Amino acid sequence: MQRSKNDLWVGLFVLLGAAAVLFLALKAANLLTLNFDSAYKISARFDNIGGLKPRAAVKSAGVVVGRVQNIVFDDKYYQASVNLAMDSHYVFPKDSSLKILTSGLLGEQYIGVEPGGDEKNWAEGDIVKQTQSAVVLENLISQFLFSKAADSSSAPAPSALPATTEPTTTEPATTELTTTEKK
Repeated sequence: MQRSKNDLWVGLFVLLGAAAVLFLALKAANLLTLNFDSAYKISARFDNIGGLKPRAAVKSAGVVVGRVQNIVFDDKYYQASVNLAMDSHYVFPKDSSLKILTSGLLGEQYIGVEPGGDEKNWAEGDIVKQTQSAVVLENLISQFLFSKAADSSSAPAPSALPATTEPTTTEPATTELTTTEKK
């Protein structure tokens, strides 16, 4: 009898530990959010979403104010249409803008909200017009390399510069300072 009671407690403890590990894994993978607040849905179109994924955070001033609900390709505009679920207790002016940002240098991507100044706020079904696409690191590197290659090809070669036979010297400028004494 005593042994079965101990086995029951050990089994319960193991189940509780497994549930805690599962909860932490889902929370770390951003697959589980325990938010039972109501939300309003808005959408936005981006030229390039980079590595943005569904369930990614929507943040304003570093605070999570919503989540990416889903991402679909809009074949009418040839852009990515991103549907967002914004927490209803966070309201933003209609002229607010959305940017796809990255946590750190190579971290996960999220959507940042920059509040505007309009008196009317976003509502259910609104489409945000002011968006800025993700910065793709590969594009930045190729632009940097291309501009460096263009700069080096437009600079004259050292042998093309005229050679000077006499060194040029400059005389130091002299300035006379006069002081007047009062008597």
